Amino acid sequence: MVRPYRVDDGDELWELKQAFERELGESTGGEAKAEVYNGKLDAEYRDEYLAWVTRCVEDSKRSVQVVERSGTLAGYVFILPESLAYIWDAAVLNELYLRPAYRGSGCGDELMDAALEAAREQSLPLNRLVLDVDQNNDRAQAFYERWGFDHWGEMVAREL
Repeated sequence: MVRPYRVDDGDELWELKQAFERELGESTGGEAKAEVYNGKLDAEYRDEYLAWVTRCVEDSKRSVQVVERSGTLAGYVFILPESLAYIWDAAVLNELYLRPAYRGSGCGDELMDAALEAAREQSLPLNRLVLDVDQNNDRAQAFYERWGFDHWGEMVAREL
């Protein structure tokens, strides 16, 4: 069952967020990227991330939604609130993550359905849902392609 995030989900959401970041770092960029991603996951980051999640949920109740299985959070999806739509002039899928044990179970499809429904309710400059997916993340690439996402540019980054 997909439902909106609640503040009492914070500990489990943080577990999922850590797994998301670690998996992203380890599987898409080698040791250096893994070290950077893992290095930020300290208590201060946790507190700031969960506070940001709370602000986003206060702005838009369905910006963070979770899927439950057997009394535990199997995964989550994070759509930026409409107030942040001008970042990309579209709805932004910030994060979608499932515990490995729930991949291929339909939970990801449930989360994507919920994300699309929430995004369709936003008033947007462009009628699109955008996301950043690492080009080396074959599993995620295949999932998003199955859902009809097309490449629409490429993000680049540099250190500040």
